[in-house]
This record gives sequence, structure tokens and C-alpha cells, in this order.
Amino acid sequence: MRYQNILRCALSLGLYAVVTATYAAPYPDRPITVVVPQAAGGASDVVSRIVLQKIGSILNQSIVVENRPGAGGNIGISTVARAPADGYTLLFNVSSAHLINPYLYSEPGFSPERDFAPVSPFGTGSMLLVAAPDFPPNNIQELLALAKAKPNEVTYASAGNGTLNHLMGEVFNKSAEVEMMHVPYRGAAAATTDVMSGRVSVAFQAVASSISQVKAGKLKVLAIASTKRLPDLPGVPTIGESIPGYGEDPWYGLFAPAKTPVDVLDKLSQATQKALEDEGVRRSLAAQGVEPYFLSRAEFAKLIGTELPRWENIVKDSGAKVD
Repeated sequence: MRYQNILRCALSLGLYAVVTATYAAPYPDRPITVVVPQAAGGASDVVSRIVLQKIGSILNQSIVVENRPGAGGNIGISTVARAPADGYTLLFNVSSAHLINPYLYSEPGFSPERDFAPVSPFGTGSMLLVAAPDFPPNNIQELLALAKAKPNEVTYASAGNGTLNHLMGEVFNKSAEVEMMHVPYRGAAAATTDVMSGRVSVAFQAVASSISQVKAGKLKVLAIASTKRLPDLPGVPTIGESIPGYGEDPWYGLFAPAKTPVDVLDKLSQATQKALEDEGVRRSLAAQGVEPYFLSRAEFAKLIGTELPRWENIVKDSGAKVD
């Protein structure tokens, strides 16, 4: 009799487990946290909120954006790398931090391929070459003439050593055979302030973080630093029109910790695709100089694998290193 009672109890527990598994709440059944490893108000933060708000409505769940800047983005990125792989802690990152930091820092705290499962990019962001309104050159040809006539007298600001704005300047110097002097800052905001005041000559800036100053007349655009002209600035040529091959189109993308279940990744991917098809989202992104586009998880992983060695070479050529 005792054996039968034990057997009945075991069977009951087994049946309960099966029923519980069958009727478990589908993902997501609670709020999702998305870590943005850059400061609030910056380009990454603005772009993330536009798309994540729509993804949240599609998933019928709230999404909390958590800004965790520091160490060039490594603090926030490594936080997600160590998070549970359950789909409730995600990473929204810009290509520069994801692809450059592993080669810039001796101990970045993460591996872009080993520690993350790519979900999809949200789009590519355009870059501008900007200066103060009273800076003498008004276009790329005049800037090149000044830089060649006065080596190292033209300066360019960046958000710090090894950041995208820094490396774009290094590639510009090499491609144009000029010598503009790099002036690193602790963050894009401080760099922009000194460009507006004229303390520094120029800066390579994301449209999302500089367009308001351009519209307010506090900055002028010398050239588009991305590969294509912008609809909102149709008369402004790209740097590539004067320096063939020059131009960078940084992407913004969503990631989950490695080993996140495939069904969760697929659900996030599908929701991202729907969000990026929404006309309201597309208009809001376009206003920030971002061209929305979607890639499957496999396509996104392939893109990252292709771009990593390119940035490794750029970082090595620049000599930039942060310990």
C-alpha cells in the first residue's frame, strides 16, 4: 500500500509538471529590459526608443530602456553578456562599440560573436562633417586646401580615443593625405560644444546627435561623411565624391545574450521586422538621419563576421589603444 501511494504521488507530480509546461505563459510574460550602453539623449538612445516602443506594442509588453554608459560602452555591453539568456535582458548597440571595442581595449569584457545572439539591425545612421558657422571653409574642397596648406593646424574633435568619430578622422587623414590633429573628449556632447565655440575646427558626428544644432544654426555641414547624400540636405555632397571610397554607415542593432532560446530570438526578430515596416517608425527614424532596414538573424551574424576584420585593421593602422 505504501508503495502504491508513493507511485500515485510520483505520477501526480509528473502530470503536474507536464500540465505546467504545456500551459506556461508564452514569451514575453513580463517587462523586457534593453540596455543601451551609451548616454541618454545620444544617437543610440534616441534611435532605440523609437523602435523599441513599437516592438513593445507588437509584443504587448512594456520595454524598459536602461542607459548604462561607461568605458566606451563596455560596461553596458558586458552586463548583457553576463545576463540570463532568457530574452528579458537585451542589448541595443551601435556598430562602432560592438565592432571596434574588442580591438581597441585590452580587456573589453565581451566577445561580439561568442557572447551575443544577433536579432536584427534597426537601420544605418548617417554621419556629418560639421564645423562652427564662422569656420572659414564652407565645403570639403576648402577644408582640404586649408589642411594641406597648414598641417596639424586644423583640428578634429571626437568622443574619445578609438571612437568612431576618431577613427573616421584617421581614415580621412590617410585617404586625403592630410594631417588634421585629433582632439579627444570624454563624450560627444563635450566635443560638440567645443566645435560650436570654435575651439576645435571640425568633427565627424552622427546626424541624430547633431541635426538639432545644424537646424539651429549653431553648426554648419561641410560634407556628408556617409556613403550617400541625405534627402534633408540634398545640396550637400558626400566626402566620397571628393575622396573616392570614403564613407561610413554605422548601424544600430538589437542583440540577446548567447544561448537565448531560438523561439525567443525568432519572436524578437519577427517583432523587429514588423516595427521597421511601420510608416510612423520609418518617418521618425528618417528624421534622425537613420535609414531603417531589417536583416534575418543569420544575415546579421554574417554582416558582423565580415565587418570585424575590417575594423581590426583600421584600429591597428590608427595605433589607438585603451588599457
